Amino acid sequence: MSAAREVVVEHGLDAPMELVARRAGVGVGTLYRRFPTREALLGAVAEAYVADLVTATRRIIDGAADSWSALRELVDWCASPGQGALAAALADLPVAQVQALPAFARSRQEWLDLLDGLVTDGQRAGTIRADIGTGDLVALLTVFTCHPDRLPRHVADQPARYLHLMLDALDATAPRGTPLPGAPPS
Repeated sequence: MSAAREVVVEHGLDAPMELVARRAGVGVGTLYRRFPTREALLGAVAEAYVADLVTATRRIIDGAADSWSALRELVDWCASPGQGALAAALADLPVAQVQALPAFARSRQEWLDLLDGLVTDGQRAGTIRADIGTGDLVALLTVFTCHPDRLPRHVADQPARYLHLMLDALDATAPRGTPLPGAPPS
C-alpha cells in the first residue's frame, strides 16, 4: 500500500499501474490479483489515508494537554508535505466512489466525531469560538491541503502557516500575534 500511496502522491490518480507494481517490487499480475481495477487500488489508498487520519487524530488527542493544543497539532499533521500531497491527490476521486467504500465511510465518520469532540471540548473550555463548527474546520483543512492548485503559489507552498493564521481567528483566548510557522511571503 505504501508504494501505491507514494506513486499517487508523485504522479496523481492516473499513474500507471505498472509503476505501482514496480515500486512495490511485484509483477503487474500480482497487483491486478490484489486490486483488479485502478478504482479498487485508489479506493484502498483512500481507505488507508482516512484510517491513518483517525489513528493520528487519536494519538494527538491522547498526547495533548487540551483540545486547542490537539487541534493545532492535528492541523500541522494534516498540512505536512506527505499528508497534504496525498489529500490533494485523493481529492480528485469521485465522491460517490469513496463514499461507497464501507471502511472509508466508517473511518471518515469516526474522524469527524473525533474532530467534533475537539471542537465541543474547546468551546466548553472557552478556547474555541462558540460560533464555529466542525464543518468550518473541515472546510479550512480541505482548502489548504486538498486543493493547493486553487491557491496562490505562496500560500500553497506553506499551508501550515495559513492554517495557523486561520486557527488564530478561531481561538477565543489567543493573544493576537501568535507566532506562525514558516516565513511570510515576500
